Amino acid sequence: MTRKREYWYDEAAGPLVRPYAIVRGRTSNADRRDLDVITVVGRIGQVAQLRRTEPEYAAILHACEIPISVAEVAAALQLPLLVTKILLNDLIDDGLLEFREPLHLDGNSRSDLDLMRAVLDGIRKS
Repeated sequence: MTRKREYWYDEAAGPLVRPYAIVRGRTSNADRRDLDVITVVGRIGQVAQLRRTEPEYAAILHACEIPISVAEVAAALQLPLLVTKILLNDLIDDGLLEFREPLHLDGNSRSDLDLMRAVLDGIRKS
């Protein structure tokens, strides 16, 4: 007699591979670039052969066909931000992604004040 196979997990159980395992136990980017949540990453050309086998890397490259922020990549993959940053750094190190740091305004210069006024004027007009 054969019984229907029952699984002990369902969709509500979440991922079977924990994020810690995806990044092979790495928990920090201490010796690498610190990507901000608004840092924009994008794929460099077409990817002929991806040397990394984890499906998350392929998903990142697919998501980065057009430039996208680190936060958006994390949301698209439904992964924690730190895990996403580690995976993105791997692909940047492999030369498959490029990144652009966000422009940080210190608020002290005259041009910063002019920019903030222009943004405020634009908001008021809309």
